Amino acid sequence: MAFENHQKEVRDRFPALRQDQVFFDNAGGSQTLDTVIDSIRDYLSSTNVQLGASYAVGKKSTSAYSAGYKAAAKYINANPDEIVFGSSTTQLLRNLSYALKFNPGDEIVVSGIDHEANIASWVDLAERQNLVLKWWKPAPSTNPQLLAKDLVGLLSPKTRLVTCTHASNILGTITNVRAVADVAHSVGALLCVDAVAYAPHRPIDVKAFGVDFYCFSWYKVYGPHISMLYGSWSAQTHLKSLGHFFNPSASLEDKLGLAGASYELVQSIPKVVEYLDSKWDSIIAQEASLQYELLNYLVLKSNVTVYGVPGEQTSDRVATISFSVKGWNSQDLVEAVESKTNYAFRWGTFYSDRLVRETLGLGKDGVVRVSMVHYNTVDEIKGLISAIDEVIGN
Repeated sequence: MAFENHQKEVRDRFPALRQDQVFFDNAGGSQTLDTVIDSIRDYLSSTNVQLGASYAVGKKSTSAYSAGYKAAAKYINANPDEIVFGSSTTQLLRNLSYALKFNPGDEIVVSGIDHEANIASWVDLAERQNLVLKWWKPAPSTNPQLLAKDLVGLLSPKTRLVTCTHASNILGTITNVRAVADVAHSVGALLCVDAVAYAPHRPIDVKAFGVDFYCFSWYKVYGPHISMLYGSWSAQTHLKSLGHFFNPSASLEDKLGLAGASYELVQSIPKVVEYLDSKWDSIIAQEASLQYELLNYLVLKSNVTVYGVPGEQTSDRVATISFSVKGWNSQDLVEAVESKTNYAFRWGTFYSDRLVRETLGLGKDGVVRVSMVHYNTVDEIKGLISAIDEVIGN
């Protein structure tokens, strides 16, 4: 009963869960906390003015915005001048690519199994600056992984940048980012990590990870539709400012922000941080039970192929699980289940087309993806399993 009460308390914090829809598409965007929603409404109702003014409401608005930066920076163990908010991870990484300056013939190593947000900008950068682009691609398999030992052979004294994902938005597999950072730094290269699929599931400490750049979206971490990029003080020395010539360029926001941070959304971030504080043990435990339930069903089905780590260990994967079923088009399967139920999950490539087509060897319909977070329940997973089983049979 105590556990059930705790789960009810969690679910009560997300107004969207009161409707007749079960959300298993959380990797595309989590539901939003009640206090975040209230905070945005209150800001727009009373303090929706330009920042930096000397009048009373202007001071209040500026203070709220600054508090958002401070809370977000503290949450990832960074300083406020090491982060910048923007409209999306895709946009922030593109901005970063235009601020970095390398020399012709320098080398960058790009993961071939990432979300395209952490690929396209670097492919374009290599072309613009006449850099040597090296692909970090695991061999085709159902469980491709980015391993530090495989990175070593791609590096040289000319390597300037390495990019990778912290957790795949298709596979759910967690990359050992600290090990990758150590290898990259051994030749003096910078490391840029896409953490969009990792951030909803685990706490973040950029100093412990050893990363130079680290990006994720708050709307996938129970917050508003805004994203954030971290850039260490030392990494920022490699950046030029994209801002106006008469503005300061001492912080990452000065260099890359381009006024892309919505005031009402930034000031709501402390509500997310407040919610997550001291909750991570229970969050990870709940997601462990969810992924155990689903994986235990899928791996025993002879007509199902699970992509990513097939085990449920939370050290190896997050609760994003993708699979295909022999004889079934992924779209047809999802729509068949949705036609009979109120379960919301997805099919497709999820902007990881290179991974899905080149490494997993699948077509444009991609995988079936069930992405869970801590407000989902084991009963919901059992219901989904029953619905899938009824559709695909043995």
